[in-house]
Amino acid sequence: MALQLMKLAVSATTTTTVDPASTRYFYVTTAVTAAGATLTIDAASFFDDTGAPVESLPALNASNSYFNVYVNGILQMEGISTYTPGATGVGSLAIAVPAGGDSILSDTPVVLETVVFVPTSTTTVST
Repeated sequence: MALQLMKLAVSATTTTTVDPASTRYFYVTTAVTAAGATLTIDAASFFDDTGAPVESLPALNASNSYFNVYVNGILQMEGISTYTPGATGVGSLAIAVPAGGDSILSDTPVVLETVVFVPTSTTTVST
């Protein structure tokens, strides 16, 4: 019998799904933030969809997540907000109110929405 190359016969199929996980955080201002000033909201000042206090803001990966900020129900431009993940004293949302514009009034609702895309994969190998 002649020499033969022996090899495995294997096939594999991978299915990947990516689902967004959205979380909303709520805050109501307690004082006026004048134009040209910055409103900084500590993580512990937010409450969640159930009304429970928030303990920390999640870390966001630049490649699969983002955040949106709504002031009085209006989506704000990206450049005026700074998001810092973490617990009380570290985690915060800072909103720089543009100079020459309107102030943020007392009792104004602020909504922070974080969206993280969560990939899951399943691989089936057949021999």
